[in-house]
Amino acid sequence: ATAIVEIREQREITETGDLAEIISNAIPVKEKHKHPATRSFQAIRIYVNQELRSIEQGLKGAASVLANGGRLSVISFHSLEDRIVKRFMRDISSRPKLPAGLPVMEADIKVPFQLVAKPVTAGAKELQANPRARSARLRVLERRI
Repeated sequence: ATAIVEIREQREITETGDLAEIISNAIPVKEKHKHPATRSFQAIRIYVNQELRSIEQGLKGAASVLANGGRLSVISFHSLEDRIVKRFMRDISSRPKLPAGLPVMEADIKVPFQLVAKPVTAGAKELQANPRARSARLRVLERRI
């Protein structure tokens, strides 16, 4: 960010190639097959398109129309997405914490959703055929009521 501000004080940044070069010069290469600006452009895209908010809205909408016995399957492709999916599925499939002293037992509260197995990740064979699948996670939720 500092490098971008410094360059903007000297001249206008008008091309994405210029921005990529500034970022590339400011950030050391960690992965040999990934351009250093990749994550920065991803962050900009996620923010501009409000992708994380869209994921939350999509999950809530899908769960609300899911029929009894229906399954919601979600594939996430990076950790920000996966964190949202994981927390949503955990929260919707958990019993609420009740204040002490209520005449209701937590065990008596039916939870309408249940997680189906653990997250599925690509196996060695899939990764060899498709290395971009390395960060993909499949999570499944089922409506029980």
